[in-house]
Amino acid sequence: MKLAFVIPAYNEEALIGKCLESVLAEIKRSGVPADVIVVNNASTDRTGEIARSFDGVRVVDEPKKGLVNARDAGFAASEGYELVANIDSDTIVPEGWLDVVYREFAKDPKLVCLSGPYIYYDMALHNRVLISIFYGLTYLIYLLNRFVLRVGSVVQGGNFVFKRDAWASVGGYDRTIDFFGEDTDVAVRLSKVGGVKWTYALPMKTSGRRLEGEGVFRTAGTYTLNFFWVTFRGKPITKKSNDFRA
Repeated sequence: MKLAFVIPAYNEEALIGKCLESVLAEIKRSGVPADVIVVNNASTDRTGEIARSFDGVRVVDEPKKGLVNARDAGFAASEGYELVANIDSDTIVPEGWLDVVYREFAKDPKLVCLSGPYIYYDMALHNRVLISIFYGLTYLIYLLNRFVLRVGSVVQGGNFVFKRDAWASVGGYDRTIDFFGEDTDVAVRLSKVGGVKWTYALPMKTSGRRLEGEGVFRTAGTYTLNFFWVTFRGKPITKKSNDFRA
C-alpha cells in the first residue's frame, strides 16, 4: 500500500527540519513506498522555505489557519495513496514506526485506522510519569469504548494512520472543528466502517510545549472533556486553542 505523510505546519521554522529529517530517514530505512506532504498553514516565518529545501518533500499551501483546515488540505493532496499518515510538525518519527504500520494493516483487513501514544522527549521526568498514568487511563477508555460500549475508539492527534478510502467514505474532515476534538471525531466516525486500533506499539516522539505552557493537568482535562463531548455529543465543547511555538 502506498503511503503519504501529511504534516500540517504553522510557523514551525524551529522544528519542521527535525521532523522532516526523521520522516525521510524512516522512509529510507524501511524501504516502503512513501511520500511526504507538508501543508504550509498560513505561516509568516520560514516554514515553507525550509520544507521546500528537502528533496522528496511536496509543500502545499493552506491560507486558512487551523489544524483541521491544514489536515483537510493535506488529505486532498494525498489522492492516489491508500494510507495517509497524519503527524504534526513538532513530532519525530522513531525508527521502526513504518514497520508497525504496515504490519498492523497487513494482518487485519478490517483495520481502517491505527494510532498510538506520544513520547514527550523534552519534558521533565515527573511530568512524563504523570502522562504515562494518563495514557494508562486512556487505554482503559479505549477498550471500553471500542469493545464494550461500541461508541467509538481512541486516536492520538499527530500520530495516526488511516485508509484514505475509509475516511472519504465517512465524509472527511469537519472544518468546523478548530483544534480540540479533531482526533476523537476521526475515531468515532471511522469506527462505524471498520476497526480503529490504539496501541502502545506505535509511539511517536513529540514536543511537550503545549503541556508545559498550559500545564499538564489543565491540558489533560481539556482533552478529556472534549473526548467525551465529541464521543457522545458529536462536537467539541472547546472552540478555540492557543498556539505554543519553540
